[in-house]
Amino acid sequence: MKKPLFGAWRTNFITGLAVLLPAFITLAIVKWLFGTVASVTDTLLFFLPDEWTHADNGAGEMYWYYSLAALSLALMLVTLVGRFARNYVGKKIIAWLDATILRVPLLNKIYGTIKQVNEAFSTGKNTAFKTVVLIRFPREGMYSIGFITSENFPEIQAKTSEHVVCVFVPTTPNPTSGWLVLVPKEDVTVLEMSVADAIKFIISLGSVAPEYVGHPIPPPPGVAVPPAAPAAMKEAPDSPPTPPAANIPT
Repeated sequence: MKKPLFGAWRTNFITGLAVLLPAFITLAIVKWLFGTVASVTDTLLFFLPDEWTHADNGAGEMYWYYSLAALSLALMLVTLVGRFARNYVGKKIIAWLDATILRVPLLNKIYGTIKQVNEAFSTGKNTAFKTVVLIRFPREGMYSIGFITSENFPEIQAKTSEHVVCVFVPTTPNPTSGWLVLVPKEDVTVLEMSVADAIKFIISLGSVAPEYVGHPIPPPPGVAVPPAAPAAMKEAPDSPPTPPAANIPT
C-alpha cells in the first residue's frame, strides 16, 4: 500500500510543481528587476527626509511604495528628456554635452564606446537580433542556432573576398554569453521562428520547440517511403456472410 500511496503523492507533487514553478520564477525575476532598478531610482527622492521614506525611523530600507513613486518619477524624467531632445534647442545642448565629454581623457573612451553601442541598437535601421539563423558550429556536421547582429564588415569583405555576416551563438541555459562567429552568407540558413521562440528554445535546453507549419521534411537519402494508402478503401465485412440454408426435401 505504501508504494501506490507514495507514487500518487509524487505524481501530485510534480504536477503541482510544474503548475506553480513558472509563477514563482516569474515573480522572483520581477522582484529582482524591481529591486535592481529601485536601487538607482530611489536616489531621486533625496529631497524627502529618510524618516518618511525608510523604515525604522530612517535606518531601514525604503518603503516599497516610495520606491514605486521614485520609479514613476524616473519614467517621467526620461520621457521629458526624450521630448526635449527632439526639438532644435535640445539637440544643440545634447551635441554640446557630447562634445564636452568626448574631450575629457578616459571618459571619452568609455562614453564614446557606450554611445556607439547604444546608437547601434536604438537606430530604426538596426537589424541586430532580429533574424534567427542556423549555422554549422562548432564543427562540420553540427548545427547551432544564432542571431545575425551585423552584415557590414568592409575590411573583412575585402580581405576574404566573401560576403560574411556576424552571428551571435548564445549558450544554454544562459543566453547572455556565447560566441561571435563570422560566417559566409551562403552558409547561413535563415529560420522562420521568431526571436522570442528561439530564446525560449535555448533557455529550455531545446525542450520547448516552436511549432512549424511549412513544407514537409524530406526523408534521408536511401530511406524508402511507404506508399500512401488509397483514399477510399472498401471496408472488409466484420464477419463472412452466412450461406443460405439448403432446402431439404421432406
